[in-house]
Amino acid sequence: MTAITNELETSILAHGSASAIAYDVDMVRADFPILTQLVHGKPLVYLDNANTTQKPHSVIDTLTRYYSESNANVHRASHTLGERATVAYEGARGKIQHFLNAAHEEEIIYTRSATESINLVAQTYGRKNIGEGDEIIISAMEHHANIVPWQMLCTEKGAKLRVIPINDAGELLLEEYAKMLNPRTKFVGITQMSNALGTVNPVAEIIEMAHAQGVPVLVDGAQSAYHRQIDVRALDCDFFVFSGHKLYGPTGIGILYGKRALLDEMPPWQGGGDMIRTVTFEKTVYADPPYRFEAGTPHIAGGIGLGAAVDYLSGLGMENIAAYEHELMAYGTDALMAIPGLRMIGTAREKASVYSFVLENIHPNDVGEVLDREGVAVRIGQHCAHPVLARFGVPATIRASLGCYNTREDIDVLVRALHKAIKLVG
Repeated sequence: MTAITNELETSILAHGSASAIAYDVDMVRADFPILTQLVHGKPLVYLDNANTTQKPHSVIDTLTRYYSESNANVHRASHTLGERATVAYEGARGKIQHFLNAAHEEEIIYTRSATESINLVAQTYGRKNIGEGDEIIISAMEHHANIVPWQMLCTEKGAKLRVIPINDAGELLLEEYAKMLNPRTKFVGITQMSNALGTVNPVAEIIEMAHAQGVPVLVDGAQSAYHRQIDVRALDCDFFVFSGHKLYGPTGIGILYGKRALLDEMPPWQGGGDMIRTVTFEKTVYADPPYRFEAGTPHIAGGIGLGAAVDYLSGLGMENIAAYEHELMAYGTDALMAIPGLRMIGTAREKASVYSFVLENIHPNDVGEVLDREGVAVRIGQHCAHPVLARFGVPATIRASLGCYNTREDIDVLVRALHKAIKLVG
C-alpha cells in the first residue's frame, strides 16, 4: 500500500505543477507508453478514444504494484495484505467521490461498466417504481446501453418508452421534450455527450425540467467524464454513470453515482457475499449502500487502478484538458471539412471530441483499412447507436475521437491518410 500511495503522490505532484502552466501535451504523451509504438511501420496515431482510452504509466504501475505487493481480497481478510487491499480499494472510492463532487462516499457504487450501472438502476429503482402505463423518456442519440435496459423494463412492466427527437445538426428538440413530460413520466435517462455525434446535451436544463415534475434523471457520462469536470451536485442529477476504461483507467470497472436517499430505498439486484449484514435460512438482512449493490468479490485491481486514473486526471486538471481539447476540436473540424466529399454526421453548436463522418461514394470499411495501414486508429461502424445513424440515413460512419494526448499533428496525419484513401478507393 505504501508503494502504491507514494507513487500516486509523486504522479500528482509532477502533474499538479504542470497544470499550473500551459498545457504541455508532449509531457502528457510521454506518460502513455503505447503511443511510442509503430503500426505497419508508421507511428501510431490513436484516435479511437470514444471506444477506449490508453493508460498512463501511473495506472499501469499501480496495477502491477497491487498484484505484486498487495493482492488479497477486500473486506474479508484480517491479515496485512487484506488490509492493504481494502484501504487502497476504499480509498479509490473516496477519490471518485471527490472527482464527481458527490456528497457522500456511500453514493459511489462499483460496477463492471457504465452499461452495468444503467442496468442496475433499471433492475432496482426501475422495477420498484415503474409500472403499467408509466413512461420513460430517453433521447434519439442514446447508446444501446441507455436504450435496451429501458426497453426490457418497459416490456416487463407494460410501460412506454418515449424518445426525444433531434434536428439535422444532431441537437435535442427540447420543446418536444417539454411536451413529453406529463404525470405518467416516471424516469428520464439521457446521455451528456453522444458517442456517435459528439453532441453535448444541456443536461442541467433537462434535469431541471424533469425535477419540476418530480421525475428523477439518470445521466450517462461514459463519453463526458474524461473530457470535462463533472459536478453531480451542481447538475442535481439523481444518477450518473461512467466507465473506467474511457477514463484512462482499467477495463471491467465502472461507477454508478446515486443520491443516497434513492439508494437507501432501492433493493439489491444480485445476491451473494459482502452485500449482507446477516443471513439465515429464514431471512437475509442486506447491507447499506454501497455494499448492498456489490455482491461477491469485486474487481479490486480495477477499482484501485481507476483511483490512479482519477489522480492522474486531477493532476492535469479537467479544466485544462477541456480547454486544450476544445482548441484541438476546432482545428480538426476545419481541417476535415476542407476534404472534398466529406460529410460530417453531427454538427451541433455544442460539440466535443468526436468527428463522425462519411466520404462520398466510399465505404467506411475501405477507408478504415487505408487509415490502419497509415498507423491511424479510428472506429468504423454503427458505434452501438443504430437509431441515431438511421436518423441520418447512413449505415456506418468513420469516427475519429480525441483524448488528452492527441495533437494537431495527429489530425494532420488523419487528413493526409483520408486524402490517400480517396485516391486509392474513391
